Amino acid sequence: MAHITNAPEDQLQNISPLLGLTEAAMGFVPNSLKIMARNPALLQGFMGLTVSLMGPSASLAPDLRQLIAHIASAAAGCRYCQAHTAHGAERAGVSAEKIAAVWTYETSPLFSESERAALTLAQAAGSVPNTAEGHHFDALKKHFSEDEIVEIVGIVALFGFLNRWNDTLATPLEESPLAFAEAQLGAAGWAAGKHI
Repeated sequence: MAHITNAPEDQLQNISPLLGLTEAAMGFVPNSLKIMARNPALLQGFMGLTVSLMGPSASLAPDLRQLIAHIASAAAGCRYCQAHTAHGAERAGVSAEKIAAVWTYETSPLFSESERAALTLAQAAGSVPNTAEGHHFDALKKHFSEDEIVEIVGIVALFGFLNRWNDTLATPLEESPLAFAEAQLGAAGWAAGKHI
């Protein structure tokens, strides 16, 4: 059960254009944003950051962005964000086989060397304590520009915020990502836990 309820409906109506952007991208408005809407300035700032890293003007491919977010969220232990990012990866065109193999990215033939470099950094940087080191960036620089690396780190940091937000608040999972995660991640040990 969530520790804080969603913002009242009239408050959500006041910011419906902002939430509509998310609904168009995801197919629903996440409960995490409905709770965040209790502080409209916080939501506005968060949405600006999110659009810059996950929106159409971002330089990384949408499927890679979702996989980076998924690995970082799994490293941090946030079940809510794991469900969302795996579901987002599927919506971005990542196959169910590749999503199921995400934790074997270092050896799986489904992942390219550039994906391995990005996911290795996401895992290291998403862990607590953070274990990112120079060799992670050396590997990234073989495949990505420094601007793209900033975007990779930005995605990890964005989801670091979301991981703390949703785990702390026990944000309830919405029907679509919950069903997806139960079907696709359950065999690997994922469970919704406090996010029901």
